[in-house]
Amino acid sequence: MDNTKTEAPKHSPFELWAWLGVLIVLLLVGFVRYRLLDMPLERDEGEYACAGQLLLQGIPPYQLAWNMKLPGTYFMYALGMAVFGQTAAGIHATLMVVNSLTIIFVFVLARRLFGALAGVAACAAFGILSVSPAVMGMAAHANHFVIFFAVWGTLLLWRGEEFYRWSFFFFSGVLYGLALLMKQQGICFCLFAVTMVVWNGFRNRAIFSTVFFRKILFLGIGMILPLAATYKGLQLAGVLPKFWFWTYTYAASYAMEVTPGEGLTRFVDYAEKKWLIYFALLGFILVSLPFVMRDRAYRNQILFAAAFLFFSIFGVAIDLNFREHYFILLLPALGLFVGLAIVALQYATANRFLKIIPPLVCLMVLGWTVYAQREFYFQLPANTISRIVYSGDTPFVDMPAVGDYIRTNSSTSATVAVIGSEPEIYFYAHRRPATGYLYMYALMEPQPFATQMQYEMINEIQTNKPEFLVYITNPDSWNVRPASDQTVLKWFSQYTTNYDKVLALDPVTTVPDKTGKNVATTNIDAIIYKIK
Repeated sequence: MDNTKTEAPKHSPFELWAWLGVLIVLLLVGFVRYRLLDMPLERDEGEYACAGQLLLQGIPPYQLAWNMKLPGTYFMYALGMAVFGQTAAGIHATLMVVNSLTIIFVFVLARRLFGALAGVAACAAFGILSVSPAVMGMAAHANHFVIFFAVWGTLLLWRGEEFYRWSFFFFSGVLYGLALLMKQQGICFCLFAVTMVVWNGFRNRAIFSTVFFRKILFLGIGMILPLAATYKGLQLAGVLPKFWFWTYTYAASYAMEVTPGEGLTRFVDYAEKKWLIYFALLGFILVSLPFVMRDRAYRNQILFAAAFLFFSIFGVAIDLNFREHYFILLLPALGLFVGLAIVALQYATANRFLKIIPPLVCLMVLGWTVYAQREFYFQLPANTISRIVYSGDTPFVDMPAVGDYIRTNSSTSATVAVIGSEPEIYFYAHRRPATGYLYMYALMEPQPFATQMQYEMINEIQTNKPEFLVYITNPDSWNVRPASDQTVLKWFSQYTTNYDKVLALDPVTTVPDKTGKNVATTNIDAIIYKIK
């Protein structure tokens, strides 16, 4: 990736066998996603869906619903729901399209770096893992949208360095800016792009050249544009103070919550639970590393992929929480190294017969990865998968019934307050929230704004007098800690005297476990109140 660069691998747009491989990957992953289209929304999806639904009603982000995430995913949800409908299936259809396009971008990027065979292997590894329960890949998390724009932007960045066209740097910057707009972790890919351009300038001793200045200028302008346009739009909508508080002031205190020791413990816990999904692919990559280090033919491409991997890891670890869906950010880079492993192992031997072995081994590894997750991919119904992946105590499967009850028994102008962290209820009910607090987590955290937030929420509910209150008794929806301020809980027990209890979902029921056997669980625990 410099002025004396290694030539990109030769390939033809008519390499039908490679595109046939991509098609097989798309069909496999698409089948899994299609089978799970109706999977109940989880909390993050509920937040995005609620905000997206409000956008379709002309209500800007941070006016009626607040959270610390940047608003890009809200717009993506709104766009998807406008096309596919305001249902869980419509949201997951949006994810299917975005995920399919990302698979194609991973293929094209890996093909440009390491050749067609590497491209097929890379997109296959990415596609298979992108729908894995190990990364909660069946849910439309913001990270899917981050990597959609980031991989696309990375492809343009590499092509810009190949052909020295300023338009590539500009549009690459726009895509990286959009990746950041999806979620704050997207900044890691912005840093990757800037780092690679600067590093390339130093390597070529062109750091003070006009060429380098133009690269940085066009890349930077591209990155800033989506953020500047969003900032101006939120300012015109009058929601800039709320946006700034939630995405910067409060988000900064949230990011400092986990210590390095706690972060390491969380990573080890994740690795202990999910190692079975990764070990075959990681083993294949590790075996190839000695040959990768000796491969001078792809020196620049390897450096580029290694930097992409480093900043992807940074994105996963940025707040030390190591949540399952954070690892989605790592999957494109992991796919690139699977493709590189095949190329390096083939390059290590001159025997034409032996060159067939690395692709076959990779195929076996990918096949085993699918086999290890066959129940999730091909067998278990969506509701059962939800209960297993999110543990039996989460109430996601039962929230559509709550939303349906409210929608059936209220007018379209009615408002609802969910006392708990289940924002998907607003989406299912197609009713506006009476309070901007979609989650109780911030109110229970040991952070300086917790008490202020509780009183603000109480004041909003008392002022707006929602027709329905939904109280979630599930502890997972609250995460109360010993030091938590419980003012809102005490207030709620008194405020319900103004409401009639109209439905209490039985907190004990039986559901099928992964073997199909019915077991007791305590995951249905919503109480619905209607104003007197």
